[in-house]
Amino acid sequence: QVQLVESGGGLVQAGGSLRLSCAASRLTSSTYAMGWFRHAPGKEREFVAAVSWDGGSTKYADSVKGRFTISRDNAKNTVYLQMNSLKPEDTAVYSCATHYGTAIMTVAVEYDYWGQGTQVTVSS
Repeated sequence: QVQLVESGGGLVQAGGSLRLSCAASRLTSSTYAMGWFRHAPGKEREFVAAVSWDGGSTKYADSVKGRFTISRDNAKNTVYLQMNSLKPEDTAVYSCATHYGTAIMTVAVEYDYWGQGTQVTVSS
């Protein structure tokens, strides 16, 4: 069974930066995309960013474009989310997920495996 473990969350002031990491293990295929979602209290889970299996393509939610950057290191089976210029509205539990295939999916139900999530809190 695929295992995903996030790390790097924490408390940061508005305007600050954090880098989240997601380490994957027991992957059964090298052709997979990795994505980040976030879930804030009282709101539905929303797509944040995703990267294709080879790192050649990325997608971002409009709310994070220009501030967040997703990348991956397949040799380490790890995906990163660099978050800059953080805002209080970015506060949420951030989860990484993976799905098999060459296309990049932006809908949560398309993803096959999920991590436990890491809390990001941005104070004003």
